[in-house]
Amino acid sequence: MNSVNKTLYIPLYGKALVSRQGIILNDKTAEQIWDAVQFPLKAKSRSKWLAYYMSMRAKVFDDWLDSKIAAFPEAAVLHLGCGLDSRNLRVGVPASMWYDVDFPQVIEERKKYFREEDHYRMIGVDVTDPELLLQIPSADTALIVMEGISMYLNPEDLSALLHKLAGHFGQVHILMDCYTEFAAKMSKYKNPVNDVGVTQVYGMDDPAVLAESAGIAYCKEAEMTPQHLILQLSKHDQRIFRTLYAGSMSKRLYRLYEFLSK
Repeated sequence: MNSVNKTLYIPLYGKALVSRQGIILNDKTAEQIWDAVQFPLKAKSRSKWLAYYMSMRAKVFDDWLDSKIAAFPEAAVLHLGCGLDSRNLRVGVPASMWYDVDFPQVIEERKKYFREEDHYRMIGVDVTDPELLLQIPSADTALIVMEGISMYLNPEDLSALLHKLAGHFGQVHILMDCYTEFAAKMSKYKNPVNDVGVTQVYGMDDPAVLAESAGIAYCKEAEMTPQHLILQLSKHDQRIFRTLYAGSMSKRLYRLYEFLSK
């Protein structure tokens, strides 16, 4: 796998770690896959604080999908940049059709652990490739999660992708995490993804600008580290975690936004 693909092992490790502790996520599949791959992550990438953060982020995405699928039961779900994530198993409300999408090499690896079914497909394609939407039928509504992917797309490609998605479906609901421009600049000095060879990432400071360029609407910012998830940590870990990942510095680096087609 190339360096961007290898970043999938960082959240996989984090989900396996918290699942074993019985906090934040119940993800036995992540535990099993991590035991099988045992990818040699370096110190920053194996930080328990990062594991807590990425697992909270995952839980927020899961809960968002649960509520959206309940509201739009016939909607198609697109998980772009799915990696080895078992969100399709964690989300409690069944989707009418679910598509997990990632690079061909990632999907090849993913198929060792997941099986396609009538309402679940895996698609190996670069999300910027026009082939993506040729493989996914149009639908009245699509629920799109983009977790840990936007920072690897340059602004033009990200805007074009969102524009194509909005044009392919009757209505799209999108939840996407993003680096700020400050975080993208700082990443060359200190970022866990550097441990797997990633050297170029992108950030944005104004989601409304992205929405305008993509022809969609910016809805709101979501909370990445909700209080009820932080409270699952020990008292000692809560104090340190709030300083590292739930304070003002974190807001300067990383945000979570919801978008809707017009």
